[in-house]
Amino acid sequence: MSYLLEDLTVIDVASFLAGPAAATVLADYGANVIKIEPPGGDGYRRLVGHYPVPYHWLLTSRNKKSLCLDLATAQGQAVLHRLVAQADVITTNFLEPTLQRYAMTYERLREINPRLVFAHITGYGTEGPDVARRAFDVTAWWGRSGLMEFVRERGGAAQNPSPGMGDHATSMAFFGAIMTGLYRREKTGEGSYVATSLLANGVWQNGMALQGVIAGNDLGRHKQEKGWHNPFTGVYPTSDGQYIVLAAINAGREWPKICEAVGHPEWRDDARFLDLASAMKNRMVLIDMLNGAFAERTLAENRARLDAADVTYGWAQPMGAVIDDAQVRANGYVMETGDEGEGYALTIASPIQVREEAKKPPARAPDIGADSRDVLASSGFSADEIDALVGAGVVRTT
Repeated sequence: MSYLLEDLTVIDVASFLAGPAAATVLADYGANVIKIEPPGGDGYRRLVGHYPVPYHWLLTSRNKKSLCLDLATAQGQAVLHRLVAQADVITTNFLEPTLQRYAMTYERLREINPRLVFAHITGYGTEGPDVARRAFDVTAWWGRSGLMEFVRERGGAAQNPSPGMGDHATSMAFFGAIMTGLYRREKTGEGSYVATSLLANGVWQNGMALQGVIAGNDLGRHKQEKGWHNPFTGVYPTSDGQYIVLAAINAGREWPKICEAVGHPEWRDDARFLDLASAMKNRMVLIDMLNGAFAERTLAENRARLDAADVTYGWAQPMGAVIDDAQVRANGYVMETGDEGEGYALTIASPIQVREEAKKPPARAPDIGADSRDVLASSGFSADEIDALVGAGVVRTT
């Protein structure tokens, strides 16, 4: 079978996690992705080392080839340069001093291959006082962008995000940047430098609230000073310890439906809630009433009633239930791999779909240096050259 991006060669020299995840999407659509790992392997392999299977690595490194290469050596840099000469894209999250040390700055690699799309992902961007600050999604995407401040309850402690949440969100912007660079190359014949950062994506994802700050409506400060009391977008506990999430954005239209769903049609005629202005004026009372009504029934019972009344809502689903969610599985968002090895019967699909183009079946991530010889041989290195590189410790094989 042919794949949309099978004519592309991508050198993935990024780690932890947004950069490699973007390369995973490219690999899903058939790109030849060469994962460069340092001696000893990429540190991301060992992030949850007490588990028998590096499940995070299996997700992010599927359909890639592993070349274990010591970029700290002149020989290793020469190998990289030969690969770059034949590549379409290189991804990296190295900061400028490391790029200089490894002879892989944009300016240097552009001399080797003017058609190369140099895709650079950083924590805080490439300018400003924090350009060299070490970053992860929890710090740059979540904490620095205001997202962390907004989600905490009034007076409550700040909360961490789900692992990799900001990285995976940022990876999609990075994928978009790469594809934009490739599209520009189609138009101009020239490569380019494309970039994004964790901070840029956190600020963008928090853009609605931040645009409010610009307009004089600081929702984060408002929440901490006064709380967040909107009965129509509230979170309500059920009798079995689960949570219903209302999303009645058109509250005037959905209020009668909510009354019907919670078993209190008489609330529609309550003078305190006859219109939206009155309901918001009496919102604390209404929130208490809705809390009591939802707490009388289980999640399943509440869902059935809300569905029957055509109310817009969701529920807080435990992560363990997501894997078997019928909607998730019907769309292939969690998919079978066909792999009989440990810990990889299923995997998470990348979120971009092109109806007319198939994705590659997910192949288990390779061992460290498993493809070193094959990658070099297919890139024009002779058997003697490969043996010399392996013998010198510049290249490692499994």
